[in-house]
Amino acid sequence: STDESKFKEITEAYSVLSDDKKRREYDAYGQAFPGGAPRGGQGGPQGFGGFDFNGFQQGFGQGGAEFDFGDIFGDIFGGRGGQARTPRGRDISIDLEIPFKDAVFGTNRTVLIAKVSTCSLCRGTGAKAGTELETCKTCNGSGRVHEMRNSILGQFTSVRACTACDGTGKIPKEKCTECKGHGVLRKQEEIKINIPAGIDNGEMIRMPQQGEAVKTGVAGDLYVKIHVKPHPVFRRDGSNLTMNLSVKLSDAMLGTTVSVETLEGKTLEVKIPPMKRAEEHLRVAGKGIPVEGSRGDLIIRLEVALPHKLSSKARKVVEELKSEGL
Repeated sequence: STDESKFKEITEAYSVLSDDKKRREYDAYGQAFPGGAPRGGQGGPQGFGGFDFNGFQQGFGQGGAEFDFGDIFGDIFGGRGGQARTPRGRDISIDLEIPFKDAVFGTNRTVLIAKVSTCSLCRGTGAKAGTELETCKTCNGSGRVHEMRNSILGQFTSVRACTACDGTGKIPKEKCTECKGHGVLRKQEEIKINIPAGIDNGEMIRMPQQGEAVKTGVAGDLYVKIHVKPHPVFRRDGSNLTMNLSVKLSDAMLGTTVSVETLEGKTLEVKIPPMKRAEEHLRVAGKGIPVEGSRGDLIIRLEVALPHKLSSKARKVVEELKSEGL
């Protein structure tokens, strides 16, 4: 039919004018479109059986088009690709500070957030309790409205979601007293957050559909940014825990066994070998950060504590050591 052939010509024209390579070939040779005559000195491009593209080229070639073929085709088919998009609520983010120990071993936290949520009274319908929904008179229950639009290619019918019923085709006979018919409202809501073991400072936890709600759609996501409080003893180094341990000079030279309290609060007996240098760290396997079913190590950095003053006896001993080259 004439309409079908004209639509085919428009589609092929769009594929050429939106492709830089095809566009350059058409500008140079005038043969980009089926049936197009060679470009002459006097006449403009007249491909597609006399369809004049001078107006199109001015838009495409000089500072951006004044129209969008995609918009036109979208209107014909009732939206981009002919598919209605499901409404989605807004994503929200919060900051959460947790102790160092909770970051290492994981925990659960409950937070109170003010956000747009589904109305608990009407469960998102917008209707007053005990009343029914009725067919939307604006769209006659289809959830879509058709509008006539004019374009450079003629008059087209566009299809969009009905704003009166939010695309549902139904409206409440009586509005909910809580949300005033909106189906959603802003309120405070408790949300339980599962914080995994081994989470690091600055990492983000994504909680799907825990963001803001929207009527007749899906809720957005909640993003929780974790801030870890510093620990007075332990520090993190990848999957390992590190700590400094102060030892006496005599213990560093002769060796000893010391009691160390772990991050879990348990007592750990650590053996310090004789003549252990401060730069040589002690490593306790399996006492670090839990990562994917395993744990890193606890690394102990020795610090030799020198006395503030020496007794005469201690001084004499040190002088004897000095005389031996120690």
